Amino acid sequence: MSKSPLKSGTVGNIVVEKNNTTIVVKNILKFNKGFNHLKQLVDVGGGIGVTLNLITSKYPQIKGINFDLPHVIQMPLLTQWILHDWGDEYCLKLLKNCYEAIPDNGKVIVVEAIFPVKPEISIAVKSTSQIDVSLMTQTQGGKERSQEEFLALATGAGFRGIKFVCFVC
Repeated sequence: MSKSPLKSGTVGNIVVEKNNTTIVVKNILKFNKGFNHLKQLVDVGGGIGVTLNLITSKYPQIKGINFDLPHVIQMPLLTQWILHDWGDEYCLKLLKNCYEAIPDNGKVIVVEAIFPVKPEISIAVKSTSQIDVSLMTQTQGGKERSQEEFLALATGAGFRGIKFVCFVC
């Protein structure tokens, strides 16, 4: 089977990924200055490279790598909309693998929606709720998580000094 998006029937997914990613990442780059001092960044599961393209366009000093092979894990890791696809047990395993793979001063950047603890009526929360329902019906344990749930996963994997840096959209 061909890996070409045009031959595999995934053109619609590419358009959705590009549009959603572009909106969110542009907002992250607008409000978060956490990329200023990075020289290299690995996007784990980076799809067609939209995120890295946006980041490296704004920060040309960053060498972006759209890979997840062991030899590139010595750089900061970026996961975007990966954890919400999986149940807690698998997320914990994935985060532990990231923790073990990065150097002592390493960094993992996670881009995910934050599910509120108290009900809200904003468009962002309504969208997150719709995605949550979709994840519950289409994945094995996937779900949107609250800040507390992400904190529990990160600390359970061994991370310390966890920061929730910016909230966009």
